[in-house]
Amino acid sequence: MPSPNLNSEDYYQILGVDRTANDAQLKKAYRKLAVKWHPDKNPDNAEATTNFQKIAEAYACLSDEKNRKMYDQYGKEGANAADQMPEGHMPGGHMPGGMGGFPGGMHFGGMPGGGGGSHQHHMSQEEASKMFEGMFGGSDPFGGAGMFGGGMGGNAGFGGGGMDPFSMFGGGMGSPGMHMSMGNMGGAGPGMGMSPGGMNAFQQQNSPRPQRFDAIPIGTVVSLKGLKNAPERNGDQGIIKQYNPSNKRYIVLLEDTDETMSVKACNLLQHVHVIIQDVKSQPELNGKTGTILTWMPTKERYNIHVSALKKVVSLRPANVVLETGTVGCISGLKGKPEFNGKWGTIKNCDRESKKYDIQLSSQQVIRIKVENLRV
Repeated sequence: MPSPNLNSEDYYQILGVDRTANDAQLKKAYRKLAVKWHPDKNPDNAEATTNFQKIAEAYACLSDEKNRKMYDQYGKEGANAADQMPEGHMPGGHMPGGMGGFPGGMHFGGMPGGGGGSHQHHMSQEEASKMFEGMFGGSDPFGGAGMFGGGMGGNAGFGGGGMDPFSMFGGGMGSPGMHMSMGNMGGAGPGMGMSPGGMNAFQQQNSPRPQRFDAIPIGTVVSLKGLKNAPERNGDQGIIKQYNPSNKRYIVLLEDTDETMSVKACNLLQHVHVIIQDVKSQPELNGKTGTILTWMPTKERYNIHVSALKKVVSLRPANVVLETGTVGCISGLKGKPEFNGKWGTIKNCDRESKKYDIQLSSQQVIRIKVENLRV
């Protein structure tokens, strides 16, 4: 399978699929790329918005049988012309308007089997968002219980029945947030029982291991961020498969692949659940649950999708309560700065005082304000 090329004008290259790709492969490619480049995950990022539009435009064309046939024969302008044809009409070499199969070798942009053209329609952000939201039966695009595309129930992890294009996000994966049972990956273990190729190399041993309170749990769903040596991977999703305490790096199994990466904790964003609290300007948000989509360091806010309201809101850490069991990094402590940068597990949350009890080790628990923990 080729890699996606968002600098291309060819729809197949944009989605990173072969020209023989079936519907399931197209959906799988679209879902993965749309999650990565969705504007709500990439605020104030013009490149992400443009890429999201290109991905939607490519999928909209190739997922329609008539448009795809016209695109394969005549390129983008052919696909656009297909929208004007009567239902069931396919030209046998003559294009509408007397184009006659592009006489004289007419082509658009020189793209093989498709390509540019000065008059083709480009999908707007509003159109791309409406297509994304409308094609899944009104279901929550940031919730759901799927994982790794088609690995959980077929049809590329979403489609009919209102399943979720953002299948890595949301509930149904255990607590807290989206932790999966990754033991016995090669067999029919409880819960997931998945067996992607090459997973046996990372199977968990049956012998119990000492519990760690400073490491993100195995199976947590994450996105990669801030990678300098592999910037093309930023935004890609995966799950924590292993933690190496000797170098403090995590082995992340990337979505829909057998590929793993070894990354530091600072290069991971956990997609965990939160409860919203004490938002005075929008009291209707208080008490609602949401999913963390991204962290905006310049604004020191999370973008959070609130499934009940079907909207994304930008909130400070003081306005969100992370689930018990979530592992986060302590920051911003002034009274005890020696704890800044340490990782610990939320043991308890006192909603009235807005403080967490954070377990750093089997012997040490400290109490901090909710705004002093980051994921």
